[in-house]
Amino acid sequence: MKIHYNSPVILTFALVAAVVQGVNSATNGTFSQAFFATAPGMSLADPFTYFRLFSHVIGHASWEHLVGNFSIILLIGPLLEEKYGSKLMLWMLVATAFSTAVLNNFLFATGLYGASGIVFMLILLSSFANIKSGHIPLTFIIVVFLYLGKEIMNSLRPDQISQSAHIIGGVCGGIFGFVAQNALGKKLPQPTSPVNPMDMGI
Repeated sequence: MKIHYNSPVILTFALVAAVVQGVNSATNGTFSQAFFATAPGMSLADPFTYFRLFSHVIGHASWEHLVGNFSIILLIGPLLEEKYGSKLMLWMLVATAFSTAVLNNFLFATGLYGASGIVFMLILLSSFANIKSGHIPLTFIIVVFLYLGKEIMNSLRPDQISQSAHIIGGVCGGIFGFVAQNALGKKLPQPTSPVNPMDMGI
């Protein structure tokens, strides 16, 4: 049996993040802080600012931080990439990274570091896996209540975690789910109806 590179976007994302974390560990954290983290009040005069608007989802504070995020990304991401396609999945990742960085910079006094916004985007997006036209999935409502509700409550407490990235990422996942279903509904694989035994003469 051959090993299949079944999810090129998600797997490449994970591999790049692992390589960056390896270099980061070798440089005592200075590498990621310089190129893969945003800071409050980013200067538009700094050319690396525009790179960090996207790259912050790649850098992580530690291996534990990276494994915590990518254990979920590698679990959910390949299924969603198969459903939506690699090009659309890449666009969703890039759009989420950019949205969380820009909105966080203008609305909150915290930096961003890690792929937790991507995690929440994928979690919310996954609740649309079996969506039907004209219906709002109950799973989506439950996930919003459990995950985003928890993050909104946590944002009221001072800590070192940027809940804004979680919230914005989750909102992106919800928007992507609705837009993709409405725009590409007929092109995306639809849930198959269960087989009726009577139709098979059973």
